[in-house]
Amino acid sequence: MKFFVGVLVLSLVFVITFNSRSSAATTDAHLSGTLTDPSGAGIADADITAAPDPSSGAAGFTSTSTTYGEYSLALPAGRYRVRFVREPFATREFFVDLITGETRSIDLHMELERLSQRVVVTAETQPQEEVKTSGLVTILDRQEIARRQAVSLPELLATQPGIALSRTGREGGQTTMFIDGGESNFAKVLVDGTPVNAPGGFYNFSNFTLDNVDKVEIVHGAESALYGSDAVAGVIQVFTHRGTTRTPAFLAFGEGGSFSTGRGGAQVSGLLGKFDYSAAAAYFSTEGQGPNNAFLNRTLSGNFGWRFSEANHLRITVRNGSSDAGLPGQTLFHPANLSQSESLQIFSANATWEFRTGPKWQHRLTGTESRLVDVNANPPFFTATDVFNRAGFQAQSSYFFRNGSATGGYQYEVENGFPGGLFGQHARRNNQAGYLDARWQPVARLTLSAGARAEANDSFGTRVVPRAGAAFALRTGLDFWGATRLRFSYSEGIKEPGMDESFGTDPCFPGNTSLRPERGRTVSVGVEQLFARDRIRASANYFYNRFRDMISFGFGAPTAGCPFGTGSFFNTDLARARGLLFALENKPLRWLTIGGNYTYDDTRVLEAPNAFDPTGLPGNRLLRRPLHSGNFLLNAAWRQFNFNLTGYFTGQRTDSDFQFPPLGLTHNPGYARFDIATSYELRRGLSVYGRVTNLFDRDYQDALGFPALGRDFRLGMKYRFGGKE
Repeated sequence: MKFFVGVLVLSLVFVITFNSRSSAATTDAHLSGTLTDPSGAGIADADITAAPDPSSGAAGFTSTSTTYGEYSLALPAGRYRVRFVREPFATREFFVDLITGETRSIDLHMELERLSQRVVVTAETQPQEEVKTSGLVTILDRQEIARRQAVSLPELLATQPGIALSRTGREGGQTTMFIDGGESNFAKVLVDGTPVNAPGGFYNFSNFTLDNVDKVEIVHGAESALYGSDAVAGVIQVFTHRGTTRTPAFLAFGEGGSFSTGRGGAQVSGLLGKFDYSAAAAYFSTEGQGPNNAFLNRTLSGNFGWRFSEANHLRITVRNGSSDAGLPGQTLFHPANLSQSESLQIFSANATWEFRTGPKWQHRLTGTESRLVDVNANPPFFTATDVFNRAGFQAQSSYFFRNGSATGGYQYEVENGFPGGLFGQHARRNNQAGYLDARWQPVARLTLSAGARAEANDSFGTRVVPRAGAAFALRTGLDFWGATRLRFSYSEGIKEPGMDESFGTDPCFPGNTSLRPERGRTVSVGVEQLFARDRIRASANYFYNRFRDMISFGFGAPTAGCPFGTGSFFNTDLARARGLLFALENKPLRWLTIGGNYTYDDTRVLEAPNAFDPTGLPGNRLLRRPLHSGNFLLNAAWRQFNFNLTGYFTGQRTDSDFQFPPLGLTHNPGYARFDIATSYELRRGLSVYGRVTNLFDRDYQDALGFPALGRDFRLGMKYRFGGKE
């Protein structure tokens, strides 16, 4: 009898449980679908969360996508905010209302997050995961900028492998960069996709601050197949902040320190429905070290986006930097110039419309404009003014197929200028180009890329430049001996002449309208090895750059109308640069990061028939590019405290005193410099910070005769509030 009673009880329990589960199954709603990347492949291991209305008191629901990107959620009826998160893709979210028993399918196309440290934007026509990029790219994100408390772009770039800095003085002195042994005008500089170089490639970094900047990418090697003129040795692109939080995020900061220095600024950003916004303003002021060394800088920046739909969005960015600087000159050789000054303004704007026409086609229309005004005055002797404007339009279409894409585009640009060498006269150049680029992943571990560009330039006619590369994952895994990745790339670059070089109107020193483009060719091979479950990352890269048709100035004998001589510009010089870039990063503890890099940059002048300075003769190393340089980084982030130590060293460099008569100085000694930065969060959103640059007060020069700033300390406070999802 007891046996039958037990069986009856168990049967009743089973029936009740089964009915309750069946009832739940019929009353639950079901949400499912497939997540795909730009090529149409499924996205695995994406985290899906469905958060109900907070007033309901119910817990959230979670799921994970399968290998093929499929997901499924069983949810009680109600309203949910559904989020899809998977690095390095941009987070997607939306609200959905589900009724009892409803079955709904939502397939999502997820784009790569352009501001992610794992995504490269500049080296391809479409964003690409960094591990699949064939060229060498250095990525610096907002976290790295904040830890170092870097104020200006030059101080951030100077500690990266393959980069050499030249600065004629302290704050406000003319600042230029050399990438992998190339000339200072061989790197294209972009701000949110807008080229800001002066026609001919020159760019002065002296007033470029990092306010409102979230990411910097440095692409090594010639990239004219993608970017046309100026991209001979590399490309530097700066990406400004985008609003991502539904509650507005506010940031305000202020600091002060040595040499009567003051800096302050504010930023607001957020997300309002389909509209995202970010705007910032900042100033920096210092009296400097020594007479006529004051510097004042003001920066305004904005980034605004509107999403018409998930496949159709518009973005507009603007940035303006203006500065006033005293220029005391080469004070190590002669007394300070008390009257010379420079006013510099650089403005850029970009409007980009991206949209899809079906699952396979993506299109981009872009309008760009930049303006540079540079006034160099030394009353009563001279006032030289350079005004340049670049306005361009670009149309691009990409077709995505499984494991690959193909892109074609057209670009048109108008360059206008009133260079000082034209004595107020107008110069104009119209350029246009067509390009093709493709990438393909034939097997899971191999990514191939290739492309070419036909550039039609008013100065030198039409040139075709190619590029090709491969990235191969030789090994994958997360054990002690982790992933091994190999890279190879070949590319060519061109650079148009400067406007004064082509159109100069001085009858004794005229421009040369027959100048050919300066040309470069890059071969790069690299290997990256991960160890100890990705806690250790080591890389080695070899590069070889060959530079042809470099423009030089040839002097001629005086004539009756030209008592000081004659001369013009010619394509005469030949040079090369080859070297090795090593980088190592180790995270022995969760809160501790130790890293460093070393650059061996062997440059050589091969031909220079018009060299007028001894340092420019064949056999010498190229000006201001050290053979050896390197950096050291230590960062400790423990609870609310952060400590950062950065060390930089450079070996001896070829340089010139550029004095008349010459002093016979042809080398600039090497030096080592250390900076520290600390911060402490007093309470949520409120932090104090301090930093010391040139910690040991070393005397050194980035350019002969121009002393660098001594020990400089600053203390500040930063306040963040808002910014909730």
